[in-house]
Amino acid sequence: MSHTERDKKYIWHPLTQHKTALQNVVIKCAKGSYLYDENRKAYFDGIASWYTSVYGHCHPHIVARVKRQVAQLDQIVFSGLTHPPAIELSEKLITILPSNQKKIFFSDNGSTAVEVALKMALQFHFNKGEKKTTFIAFENGFHGDTFGAMSTSGLSVYNGPFEELFIDVERVALPNGENNEDVLRVFKKIISKKRVAGFIYEPLLQGAAGMKCYDKDGLSALLKLCRQMNILAIADEVMTGFGKTGSNFASDQIPVQADIICLSKALTAGLLPMAITTCTSQIFEAFYSDDISKGFFHGHTYTANPLACSVALAGIELLLSDEIIQNRKAINKLNSAFISAIKNSKKVKNGRVCGVVVAFELYEDFQRYGSRRNELYLQFLKKGVFLRPLGNTIYVHPPYISQKQELEKVYSTIIEVCGL
Repeated sequence: MSHTERDKKYIWHPLTQHKTALQNVVIKCAKGSYLYDENRKAYFDGIASWYTSVYGHCHPHIVARVKRQVAQLDQIVFSGLTHPPAIELSEKLITILPSNQKKIFFSDNGSTAVEVALKMALQFHFNKGEKKTTFIAFENGFHGDTFGAMSTSGLSVYNGPFEELFIDVERVALPNGENNEDVLRVFKKIISKKRVAGFIYEPLLQGAAGMKCYDKDGLSALLKLCRQMNILAIADEVMTGFGKTGSNFASDQIPVQADIICLSKALTAGLLPMAITTCTSQIFEAFYSDDISKGFFHGHTYTANPLACSVALAGIELLLSDEIIQNRKAINKLNSAFISAIKNSKKVKNGRVCGVVVAFELYEDFQRYGSRRNELYLQFLKKGVFLRPLGNTIYVHPPYISQKQELEKVYSTIIEVCGL
């Protein structure tokens, strides 16, 4: 029985309608910027495996670190115990995060990083004797699949059957530079009618919505209002964190700092699952009490797994290395040149570049996971490029180690497949 047949027998894949889904490609190994299937065909990983393997696959620096750690300490309970990798990672993260972030809370994936943030915000107000139960979020944002995270997300393809069970969330449009005053006015109106605990947002770039860029001045105005009204600002950097937007964190480019930041994906360089939610001292102090019930009773079995912490430390070392910094700048320039080259095509609209991410829409209207999207996906695969169009949005998020000739092949493949 083939791997594909064995896969079909028992496995339920994510984001998949199995009755209509395409056949899964069996990947046997990965190295650098490439995935290799069971026939040894190579595919350039044009989305860094959902924005995680940003330093490439099986990077020797990362592999060496996890090998060293696994022989020393594999897994321990993180309640009542601690270990050096978690301590060292916390110290290192604090040095590169926005300056107001002072506390590190570990969990195990992007959704739970957000779930932790939402619970922190709700209990922060509760511990202070205030009942605030509403959140504000952007339209079409995506923050995860667990119930709180899903509640704050605005993509109905994911949320439909569950919407009546969600926490209370009000949505506002993305500020685009022209509608900033309108967005701010709606924001103020919500605050006047609801007891708002927090505002959650993907800074600068909405990932799952189709790599949508938006106006940072418009966002800053909303964050200033949050600060004035004692509404906690939650920056979901699960997708944008660790160098993707041109700075270590997208929040670095926004003058008003978030109260809480959610991290995962590239945190562990694509090797192991882990997430972190960071916060200010002010938030932590609202939980610091002789009253046990004011503590934050949230935890996961693999919280702060030593292997994952060691990998994250190695990843940060690469992130801050001159080689990776220069590579990211080079990718940004190549992406910009690509958009300039195709911007006059009648099939292209809204070309944009944000750090290492490049995206545009096709002048076609097709379903997010429909037949036309699948057709493009298969054509990319056939030509040795792994890309996952988001409906009519074509985007590339390459590993930071990608070379010029590799990206030029990706660009030419996109031009050929999309008929630009």
